[in-house]
Amino acid sequence: MTVRLENENLIVEIHEHGAELQSVRRKDMQLEYIWQGNPKYWGRHAPVLFPIVGRLKDNQYTYQDNTYYLNQHGFARDLNFIVISRTRNSVTFELQDSPLTKSLYPFSFLFQIRYELDNTDRLKIKYYVHNPSKQEIYFQVGGHPAFNAPMEAKAKFTDYYVNVDPVKEYDRIKLIGPYSNPTEPEKFNAHIPLRLRYDDYKEDAIILALEKEPTSLILSRLYESHGVTMHLENADYVGIWTPYGKEAPFVCLEPWWGLADTVDATGNLTEKFAINSLAGHASFSGDWNLTFF
Repeated sequence: MTVRLENENLIVEIHEHGAELQSVRRKDMQLEYIWQGNPKYWGRHAPVLFPIVGRLKDNQYTYQDNTYYLNQHGFARDLNFIVISRTRNSVTFELQDSPLTKSLYPFSFLFQIRYELDNTDRLKIKYYVHNPSKQEIYFQVGGHPAFNAPMEAKAKFTDYYVNVDPVKEYDRIKLIGPYSNPTEPEKFNAHIPLRLRYDDYKEDAIILALEKEPTSLILSRLYESHGVTMHLENADYVGIWTPYGKEAPFVCLEPWWGLADTVDATGNLTEKFAINSLAGHASFSGDWNLTFF
């Protein structure tokens, strides 16, 4: 089932499978902002990442002397959520633990995703994770939205820039293969707009450490163009990615509360790099939004 949100300017579509944002269209010119999932390049639109972000070492981890297998980015993107509330301009999806999830991830959880479209063409997104048990749980969560680049006729990928605000130097977390290397961060200078160039993604995503500081990323061309502003209220990291070697006409801006395992990861979930924990009956929320112009 697809849920449709609408205001005067935009039509937003979200599918219950993975609670995935699939389309944002501007009515006056039928402009589509969201990548439409051509499998030649990448078959998804904006998957939700839970209960891990990135890859585990050997796609496995241990918890209380048991070994569990979990593919990159977790299982939420491949499961059906249920709609628990809905209005003309908002919807909340929910996923709870099940025998299937317990075979991959031995925790009870309640995971909700709320989308709300306001009259300023802003789509608010909230991730809500609740621990319904007495046992402490461990998790990561994130988004992976892909935006068309170019968005407009006669433009090309390399016409687009990503501006990061606050304008300062950020720690950039490098990857070794699919694994994080947080011990040797590089500096990313946000005083200079990041022009989209395919060669910059030879070593996978550009990952910036945000340390929960409110941060905005603006994707657009320099002059009189349409684009997207992503505002992250309390994210730990943001990833910028396009698949290397394919010259794909899209770029992902990804808010993350977690990262892939390190090369020297022990495999113990409680020791995992960038893991979050929730005490019994505690809750977590991750907030971000997209403004389309």
